[in-house]
Amino acid sequence: MQKSLHSLEYQKVLVKLIALRQKAGMTQRDLAKKLAREQNFVWRIEKGERRLDVVEFFWVCQALGQDANRIYKELVAAFQQESQESGKGKAG
Repeated sequence: MQKSLHSLEYQKVLVKLIALRQKAGMTQRDLAKKLAREQNFVWRIEKGERRLDVVEFFWVCQALGQDANRIYKELVAAFQQESQESGKGKAG
């Protein structure tokens, strides 16, 4: 099993979080301030240099004014769709 930080699924998480931050009209610095962290914290997450744990994911969603449960469900649906599509055409 590969490290999740380098997986297609984790890349989808990053794309989603960046899009949510931008939709909220927030800079990395704005988000970091809401999280009481340094801007580098957000930058490292968005660049894939630092992996979020589930609690941090919740805090980030909350700081962005988003429902973490809804975002998680959207991501899982995207993961499942990708998994089904990549499974098509494979010999079993």
